[in-house]
Amino acid sequence: MTEASALPDTGSAYDAVASLYAELFSDMLDALPLERALLAAFAELVQAHGGGPVADIGCGPGQVTAHLRALGSNTFGVDLSPAMIALARQAYPELRFEEGSMTALDLPDEVLGGILAFYSIIHLPPEQLPVVFTEFQRVLAPGGYLLLGFFAGPDAQPREFDHKVALAYRWSPDSLAELLAAAGFVEVGRLLREPHEGERGRQAQLLVRKPPRS
Repeated sequence: MTEASALPDTGSAYDAVASLYAELFSDMLDALPLERALLAAFAELVQAHGGGPVADIGCGPGQVTAHLRALGSNTFGVDLSPAMIALARQAYPELRFEEGSMTALDLPDEVLGGILAFYSIIHLPPEQLPVVFTEFQRVLAPGGYLLLGFFAGPDAQPREFDHKVALAYRWSPDSLAELLAAAGFVEVGRLLREPHEGERGRQAQLLVRKPPRS
């Protein structure tokens, strides 16, 4: 699947379920204490390094964008799905939300203090991840942080699975960490946890940093 076909298909799939998705996941962080703790650490680290803007890439209906803003981050959301952006703007009119693709962000170089990609890279074909990580490097300021959330896979190869919205991939944390290192990121920490009731497999988070200028 090429980039040209994969990304619009994913956006259209989320357009079709946007209202249901927003209803089902509006309070999802309430049941995720470990993820909340890592989001808080991410926000604190960004603020300690100067508090630059944070882009929530693949923000969906905006609930995590709003959570980061409540933690003190200057956060805005970006999503491929027009329907998701419309719902986010309706739910959080005080926040900024924009349509956009993570493969070509409409942002200047080195403008962000942080990037959150909370389960938004999972739909990308594996060959597109280096492109996305290079784009994240471009828009992050030196010393900026990137936090990824994803479904953890059992081995080094990305594995397709039947996500309920669109085709998705499970990744081993080690494999993603290697791709991030190749793009110039330095790992800060990671979280790997067992699934809660109703979840489809192990869940993982990777926190990395663009090296500061020496």
